[in-house]
Amino acid sequence: MAYAGYLFAHFTGEQRDGEQIYFSLSRDGLHWRDLNGGQPVLRSDVGEKGARDPFLIRTPGGFYLIATDLRIEAGKGWETAQYEGSRDMLVWKSEDLVNWQGPEAHTIGVEGAGCVWAPEAVYDEEKEAVLVFWASMVDRKQKIYAAYTKDFDSFTEPFVFLEKDNHVIDSTIIRTKEGYYRYTKDETVKAICVDFSETLKPEDFKAVSSATLDGLYGVEGPEIFSFHDRKGWCLIVDRFASGKGYLPLVTEDLAGGEFRILDDSEFDMGGTRKRHGGIIPVTEEEYQLLINKYTIE
Repeated sequence: MAYAGYLFAHFTGEQRDGEQIYFSLSRDGLHWRDLNGGQPVLRSDVGEKGARDPFLIRTPGGFYLIATDLRIEAGKGWETAQYEGSRDMLVWKSEDLVNWQGPEAHTIGVEGAGCVWAPEAVYDEEKEAVLVFWASMVDRKQKIYAAYTKDFDSFTEPFVFLEKDNHVIDSTIIRTKEGYYRYTKDETVKAICVDFSETLKPEDFKAVSSATLDGLYGVEGPEIFSFHDRKGWCLIVDRFASGKGYLPLVTEDLAGGEFRILDDSEFDMGGTRKRHGGIIPVTEEEYQLLINKYTIE
């Protein structure tokens, strides 16, 4: 499939309407323009009536957007979200990225878990199914759980996908011809760690050394995508501790683990501050459909 740009689904913060779904477009993955006048394109009216950490996935059956069922702006607080939050994941469906059905709420979190944080998904060719994974606080520890689905309507029983001595949240996975690279926030030290596996079996992942990521603190919400018009990949991380928003890092060698941190002059994240979201490549037809539907700034 020939791609011509990227779509970024994200939220913007804990202010009114900030915890809904926003869209932005980019031609090169580094310079972004907001859609719909910088206003939400999708809203959740179910569950907590908020949608955070959206993630997009393209499947043979269409597009799915999944998100955390949470609205901190409602005033319940982070403690409640961590230990007693909604165990639902929000799901929207679309055939063209502009006409959406949903959200539907699916309870996937394990008994006794807190919120289902930042759900993401990747296709597992061995199982011919989609692996959905997320973070939950269980037994006072943040772990990454996962379940399989073929239709985003029914899911297998969840299992522990990643557990470390430290708390871990915000996992994202990219598939390459060699296998799967997984980027995860170490919630204890507030940095991104990376591991690799040829399969999606939890026990097969092995740590990849990265001095770049080890030295980058106060970041979360990692997202990674390959450039459609040149060699290499872009990893973006949200500088939540400093409030500076997303920072792109680029590399031509994922196995080597090292990235070049871009200077502010090399990227533009657009008018709205973008919080944890997901990026997918889009075709020229899809790019134009999105502009025609939502208009671009």
